[in-house]
Amino acid sequence: MASKNTTPIRARAGETEKVTINLGYVDLGQVDLMVQEGFYSNRTDFIRTAIRNQLTIHADVVQQTVARKTLELGLRHYTRADLEAVQERNEKLHIQVLGLATIAADVTPELVEATIESITVLGVLQASPEIKAILANKMV
Repeated sequence: MASKNTTPIRARAGETEKVTINLGYVDLGQVDLMVQEGFYSNRTDFIRTAIRNQLTIHADVVQQTVARKTLELGLRHYTRADLEAVQERNEKLHIQVLGLATIAADVTPELVEATIESITVLGVLQASPEIKAILANKMV
């Protein structure tokens, strides 16, 4: 269920999240061997490729789940005007995003409190610390 403020995203340099993983010594050694032999430029390249391969293999399941859960896939940005329009209609949002959800810097905590009933973000939420504190109580 896409909206005009939702766009598909593919991480570019500088637009990534850091993820820490633990690997066994043998697995890590095999990764290092693949890097040493020139198959991958570094450990990150190997891991990123492995993740993309798994996501490709399971793409149908991901798409079916996104459709079933009515998740917005990609980048979803909420502006002050978006939330003010919701407030004028006396509505509340149930936000569900798989990807990146952002809330504009000029959105006030009061506006968020008045317009967002619940939020689920599978990925990353970018908002001010004040907004994140309010949304912490609305996470599903």
